[in-house]
Amino acid sequence: MQSLMRWLAGRPLTTLHAWGALLGWLAYLLSPRYRKRLRSQVAAAGYGPAVRREAVREAGRMVAELPWLWLRPASRPLGALVQWQGEQVIDDAIAAGRGLVLLTPHLGCFEVTAQAFAERYGTRVALTAMYRPAHQAWLREMQRTARDRPGLVTVPASMAGVRQMIRSLRDGQAVGLLPDQVPPEGMGVWAPFFGQPAYTMTLAARLVQQTGAALIVVWAERLPGAAGYVLRVAPMAPPLPQHADSDEALQQASATAINQAMERLIAQRPGQYLWGYFRYKQPQRWAARAAGDGA
Repeated sequence: MQSLMRWLAGRPLTTLHAWGALLGWLAYLLSPRYRKRLRSQVAAAGYGPAVRREAVREAGRMVAELPWLWLRPASRPLGALVQWQGEQVIDDAIAAGRGLVLLTPHLGCFEVTAQAFAERYGTRVALTAMYRPAHQAWLREMQRTARDRPGLVTVPASMAGVRQMIRSLRDGQAVGLLPDQVPPEGMGVWAPFFGQPAYTMTLAARLVQQTGAALIVVWAERLPGAAGYVLRVAPMAPPLPQHADSDEALQQASATAINQAMERLIAQRPGQYLWGYFRYKQPQRWAARAAGDGA
């Protein structure tokens, strides 16, 4: 499998995206469970068949471009393939000496955001990104080695990873999170997402509350014709609530605000959202959940 991944990594992005669109349709047609989930989540969010068809193609392109992104040598930067919009938000936070919490949903090419940030800002501000290791040993090792690049450090979704993120933010560095990824039990609250209750992480809000970091949303739109990506940056709007009657109420309000912000981002290009991701599943247990409540 690793040999196949390395062979795919050497194909042009135009070829990978063409194959990916076909792969997306094959997955959609051959998996009734995936097809049902994608269709129901697109419809529940208020989008129609055109968005559903685009989402099928874009999900396949997302998978097909992973070998190219993961195995591309650090000596071959993304460069002109990435256009930036709104990066002044990041520049201002760095100039003020603040840490940065970057929120990137499963929208567009979310793997590009971390690499592009590291290429542009890594010599000044390192980015620590949290990920969930794959179950397969070969894929887990590829994840680890492919994502560790100059200016980019990855940490697993564990208490050790959380502690490293806190240290990084207090040092004025950046961290990256997928705010629409279902966190382990005890690390989130139930909050509405497109009108349905979704278990939503509290980690992003707690990191901001504990360190005073700037909260920024960022995503990379995949351009047609494999022309590259537009990396869109904006401050969290409206800002997270500052006060509530209790910590529980504050985390509930913060999670709701983050979900609303993600909905607005997704509305910019709904066909590039990963609607096949099981956003409304029950969280898995995590032995360290009690310690996580203090993160």
